[in-house]
Amino acid sequence: MDSKSIVLSTLNSKYIHSSFSLRYLYANLGSWQSEAQIIEFTIHDRATDIAEKLLAVRPKIIGFSVYIWNVVETTELVKLIKTIAPDIDIVLGGPEVSHLPDQPEVVELVDYVIKGPGEISFKMLCGQLMNGERPMNRYIQGQPEALEQLNMPYDFYTDEDIKNRIIYVEASRGCPFKCEFCLSSLDRTSKTFTLDRFLAEMDTLYQKGARHFKFIDRTFNLKIAHSSAILQFFLDRMDQELTVHFEVIPDRLPEKLRELLVQFPPHSLQFEVGIQTFDPEIQSLISRRQDNDETKDNLLWLRKNTNAHIHADLIFGLPGDSLANFSYSFDQLVALKPQEIQLGILKRLRGAPINRHTREYQMRYSPAPPYTVLATKKISFQDLQRVGRFARYWDLIGNSGHFTHTLPLLLANDPFERFMRFSDLLFEHEQSTWKISLRRQFVLLYRIMTVLMKINEAVVFQSLQQDFDRSGEKGQLRFLLEQNHCFKVTRHNKRQKNHA
Repeated sequence: MDSKSIVLSTLNSKYIHSSFSLRYLYANLGSWQSEAQIIEFTIHDRATDIAEKLLAVRPKIIGFSVYIWNVVETTELVKLIKTIAPDIDIVLGGPEVSHLPDQPEVVELVDYVIKGPGEISFKMLCGQLMNGERPMNRYIQGQPEALEQLNMPYDFYTDEDIKNRIIYVEASRGCPFKCEFCLSSLDRTSKTFTLDRFLAEMDTLYQKGARHFKFIDRTFNLKIAHSSAILQFFLDRMDQELTVHFEVIPDRLPEKLRELLVQFPPHSLQFEVGIQTFDPEIQSLISRRQDNDETKDNLLWLRKNTNAHIHADLIFGLPGDSLANFSYSFDQLVALKPQEIQLGILKRLRGAPINRHTREYQMRYSPAPPYTVLATKKISFQDLQRVGRFARYWDLIGNSGHFTHTLPLLLANDPFERFMRFSDLLFEHEQSTWKISLRRQFVLLYRIMTVLMKINEAVVFQSLQQDFDRSGEKGQLRFLLEQNHCFKVTRHNKRQKNHA
């Protein structure tokens, strides 16, 4: 690698992810850009290997972007670098280190921390350090800048990024809503980039070969004229490879948007829809504004009239939540038939307003990232563990798309209760939520549904056969089940009943 005085780095959760924030910092470094470069890693890389690659550049400044998912690995890496090369100035930014005094250990190990937006403040700090000036205050409040004054980062997606990584984009920044579990609740409002300028950047990316655009806007459909123009832009360029991914407000879907959404072909449009809870009291407690009836009508309309792939989110463990409340929300969401339901356990984000409920609702969080809630006033540790397993198994069975015929049979008219029973039985049998192959899933579904849940064998087999036929798995389902003694066990149980 060429020597560079300034290195921008982070540890992504996977290689396929790319750091949008680093590209923004790099785009706005001004005259220092020629002295800088971006070097990305993943949390799965060894700290010693990362340190070797970073130090090979012989930097004077290393800036790390720190998040809840990489703070542990970043801390280990920072300790290593400071041991080997203590004279290198290390600067941290990102949501995990932006909310003092609520700070992780790594903050005490570094030279400077930028809290909040960093595009302008990081450039200024680099200029000072490169000129031999050392700010007295280690903690630097980020200076917000008008969106039109920022240089956009899209030129700094490489050909390799476009070919192999998710391309993150943003048409707006901020959020006007105040949902307390989210750091976006600290924003005062949402601001949009000038449409012509933004779409010109998107067209450049498209011409360079980008076909998978993931918008990080918290409220894509907040300003209808703006979002409509963006949807039309992609419709005008639609081909078999193009996909766009938006996070949308579930209770805001006016006719103008609907007219555009029905035009998107299959596999081109994904919506991230944050439901979180259908309980009005909890919604009020956490300052979440959501018209539940409008939300349900919109989701039903999307499923009936569009090809959009809907990924809907629920959170378990919110203040005031209980197993019964969560069950109520889950059952309502299942009835709306989104293709995926992401079940999350509440996490304590540093600086999030939800932390004001900790004492009253006895919120007990893990001390280690990602600071998952372990127990609350109404939810035991054991139930949180059960729902955690439920979520993992739901991802395998419910979200995978492998069991479209079997899942309705398993859920019947009581989705949460029946899948919780299935989850408990599955964990009792396997003692693991990981590394369960697809072939093994067929076996376990048959065994648990017939032997333990007493669902009719012929009906279970027929539904599993339909799913097996479309799964791409080799061989015959009947032979697979016989190999695993499923039919034998079931016949033995029948004979026992005959002698009873």
